[in-house]
Amino acid sequence: MKANIKDFDPAELEGFISELGEKPFRAKQIGTWIFAKSVCKFSEMTDLSLSFREKLEQSAEIKSTLTLTCEKESIDGTKKYLFELFDGNKIESVLIPEGRRNTLCISSQVGCAMGCTFCLTARVGKIRNLSCSEIVDQYLTINKLNGGSITNIVYMGMGEPLDNLENTIRSIRVFTNSNYIGLSPKRITVSTSGLVNKIKELGEKININLSVSLNAPSDAIRSEIMPINKRFPISTLLEECKRFPILKRKYLTFEYVIIKDLNDSIRDANELAKLLKGIKCKINLIPFNEADPISYKTPPVQRVLDFQKILSSYGLNVKIRKSRGADILGACGQLAASYPLDKKIKEVVH
Repeated sequence: MKANIKDFDPAELEGFISELGEKPFRAKQIGTWIFAKSVCKFSEMTDLSLSFREKLEQSAEIKSTLTLTCEKESIDGTKKYLFELFDGNKIESVLIPEGRRNTLCISSQVGCAMGCTFCLTARVGKIRNLSCSEIVDQYLTINKLNGGSITNIVYMGMGEPLDNLENTIRSIRVFTNSNYIGLSPKRITVSTSGLVNKIKELGEKININLSVSLNAPSDAIRSEIMPINKRFPISTLLEECKRFPILKRKYLTFEYVIIKDLNDSIRDANELAKLLKGIKCKINLIPFNEADPISYKTPPVQRVLDFQKILSSYGLNVKIRKSRGADILGACGQLAASYPLDKKIKEVVH
């Protein structure tokens, strides 16, 4: 079986090339052809010898495993893309334009195993991890469709990126390699529901921004809506977050999906502020995006503003994140890629 070059990170590609008896620097040339020049045939890589190109043809391939089946555009300019994979499974990606910034929200898994009760993807359950090429091809396809305009990447689509840590890291190394795509690590953010044992490993292996989906000020509430909290309670999560290496002039980000009559009270705001005070962080308040069959409701606007005001009074950096793409089910927690959602939410399988 031929190796898919797109499934290698830069160091792995160097190793593969060395095994073929060639100099490791040839990997940089190949990576540039594929990721910077969009070439998908070894025969077109004219700075490689004919004998080497023939050797590559025999042992490797440059394969895209995504098929774009649907594109929807929101009234606010957000675009959602539905991809079918080689095995018939489906994933979604979302492009969010905002001024000069075009942020691509990519998926790392088909479905998700974390069981968060406010998220449609959780109702799909985890089907499988995405390969490095399946993650990177979301960017390559959508960036080409939008004239090379993507500036930022967030791993906030379908799946828990740290539950697919190996391929998440591989793909980030492809995105940030100067001979490949060349994005700055400062423009890449990985979001996690709180896999504490993987946060440390992520920080040791790669430098990027970390966003933690917190969503509650107490273990009682968080365990109710995020089963992962039963394994890694808030105190354990925050201690690991404090040790995470933060990029220069950057912050940890805590996401807080604010749900009516569940985690939106004045008491909740004060408890959250006390938890996070002293941590170099920013807080994104995300009013819950309603979607069937989830019964939670969005809080009144004034309640969200009051919540923000309390957090700000503690000296915390807090913003209300405007919902984007809700009319096409492209907002936070709404990605389900047309899978049936009538089953009970699965709990964490780890």
